[in-house]
Amino acid sequence: MRIIDTIPHPSITISIFQMNDKFIVKFEAGPMEQAFKFDSADVKSLEGVKAIINPDFIETVRKRFNEMYMQMRGTK
Repeated sequence: MRIIDTIPHPSITISIFQMNDKFIVKFEAGPMEQAFKFDSADVKSLEGVKAIINPDFIETVRKRFNEMYMQMRGTK
């Protein structure tokens, strides 16, 4: 697996990897991470992946991170 690009964000590290016939997008915030796998046949290219990872997608991931943090802290 090799990193092929990143997407800048002020509070989340977003890395794009390529492995075999998949693109993997990993989001990291503090001690937590989320990863999404996209089949190369579906997204076709790095640009196809970046088109999916739009501001709405990132906001949903950020909200999920908040829920994960609350659960990890035992406050949910």
